[in-house]
Amino acid sequence: MAGGPLLAVALEGAGWHPAAWREPAARPAELLTAGYWTDLVQEAEAAKLDFVTFEDFLSLRTDARGPFEDRADVVQGRLDAVLIASRVAPLTSRIGLVPTAVVTHTEPFHLSKAIATLDYISGGRAGVRVQVSRHEEEYRNFGRREPADAAELFDEAADYVEVLRRLWDSWEDDAEIRDVATGRFVDREKLHYIDFEGRWFSVKGPSITPRPPQGQPPVAALAHNDRAYRLAGQAADLVYVTPRDRADVAKIRAAVDERLRVFADLVVFLDDKPGAAADRKARLDDVAGAEYSSDAHVFTGTPAELADLLLDWHAAGLTGFRLRPGALPDDLTAVTRGLVPELRGRGAFRHDYAAATLRGRLGLPRPANRYAA
Repeated sequence: MAGGPLLAVALEGAGWHPAAWREPAARPAELLTAGYWTDLVQEAEAAKLDFVTFEDFLSLRTDARGPFEDRADVVQGRLDAVLIASRVAPLTSRIGLVPTAVVTHTEPFHLSKAIATLDYISGGRAGVRVQVSRHEEEYRNFGRREPADAAELFDEAADYVEVLRRLWDSWEDDAEIRDVATGRFVDREKLHYIDFEGRWFSVKGPSITPRPPQGQPPVAALAHNDRAYRLAGQAADLVYVTPRDRADVAKIRAAVDERLRVFADLVVFLDDKPGAAADRKARLDDVAGAEYSSDAHVFTGTPAELADLLLDWHAAGLTGFRLRPGALPDDLTAVTRGLVPELRGRGAFRHDYAAATLRGRLGLPRPANRYAA
């Protein structure tokens, strides 16, 4: 896309580093308040970032890998991602809102109306990231099934998204008449049974929520391997990937469906002073008692150095970046007040939103309704 990469931030707890909640600027006592999340999203929107994402799990766990799981000195417990997005939506006006949903243990009918509702109350700024789960604790929380192999879970997720999309289309755009004179509120001929029958789901439809403002809110998936790339190609509009260097970017770009918007995930620790971000990350590692690593590339440096990397990887074929702030709010404000001005100074980031909807921002046209005559 012209004008440089798109930018998103992935909001998670006090930040992605397990010791982030101990930082002086952290607000650990407010993690379960609406004001905390609203402040973060409004900070991102003030910088005109394209969208924010909200992580979610269905068990007590952390995103951090290895030695940090099951520890009492890391942030545990969380609010529901879709509900956070819904609370923030009326308090913002332009930024996209993309919560995570664990599709292995939830029903597509419920999620379809939740995301459609988010799309209505945000004025067309909703998306959703679908996440599969093989975490044993999550299976124990539901008790309805045994962990399946990864390939089966990804096939199930593809069917899940197909049900979402059919339900979103189950109302034609002009199905609501609202004609007081004739007493007709809805044209029942423009509501459609989806009659989906598959291995995992049997859904009659139609939805109870009219077609969302975007028609189809964008669907995202995080992918690390070929099977996940296939799921993204089958079911998603955008994919988050985790390259380690420029050569990896080219390799991944060649492996994913060319129609997808491709965002690289990076964990970022930023400081204006050279070397200070690495020192801070090392200090956080000392506090945590172990070195933090991630499924994504961990960047430490200045906003200018990050801008160099982003523009180089963008030139290799990425649509944009989903930055995971190491500590909140420090690394979020370093993005909004350091990286964004740096990119603007290079003519590589816009000064305002160019489209009202998330689909528009991603360059995705509003799709036709499959059931419309």
